[in-house]
Amino acid sequence: MRRILVIDDEPFVLDALKRVLATTAVVVVASTADAGLTAMRESPVDLVIIDVILPGMGGVAAIKIIRRDYPGVRIIAISGGGNFGLNSYLPDAISTTAYLAACKAAGANGILAKPFETAELRSLINQVQAA
Repeated sequence: MRRILVIDDEPFVLDALKRVLATTAVVVVASTADAGLTAMRESPVDLVIIDVILPGMGGVAAIKIIRRDYPGVRIIAISGGGNFGLNSYLPDAISTTAYLAACKAAGANGILAKPFETAELRSLINQVQAA
């Protein structure tokens, strides 16, 4: 059975993703990038689902480390941070699209904006694992 590591600082996101993914995978959760990297050193995973905005080390930096140290691991970056469009534009804020683009540039295999539907996540997981 495949192993998925979910890294997110929002407890309800961790709980929801664990419940959804546990039907088809062994799911390990971490609330910080550092804890997630430690979990990866202790036990290999096939897929990492990581939030972009995390306390301490951010998702982009963690993706770079994962890509360097675990090149075969598939990575999906998720984010609901930043601004979504012109209606909520703040000059000093970074848009969710920009966060996710930075993750893609850092080595994420797939990106997904929060909130998302379970079907969207499952579809993206299948896409990145098939690639």
